[in-house]
Amino acid sequence: MPGSYRIASRSRSYEAQLHPALRGARRVQRILDSLRLELAGEGGCGRVRVRRILKEPVEVFRLELERPELSYQRVTLLDRDCLEELLELDGVRERLVPAEPL
Repeated sequence: MPGSYRIASRSRSYEAQLHPALRGARRVQRILDSLRLELAGEGGCGRVRVRRILKEPVEVFRLELERPELSYQRVTLLDRDCLEELLELDGVRERLVPAEPL
């Protein structure tokens, strides 16, 4: 029968069969990769600010990326391990405006 048919993404159908913990870990990795690309992108990002919002039971940090020239703001919540992994990227720590010492 003629027409256009949409084929479901193969990665989504594959991930649906994975263990939930593994799916969550892959999602976290995709978010970190996206943040790395944005932080290391051309022209850099405008302002990067980190603030701790929870101490217990797990430390949670709020990462804010702001680019006023594009009217763009991105807010992401990260735990300590993810934040440290992200800050290993060259030049990120220099652009960081911490609200409190990490």
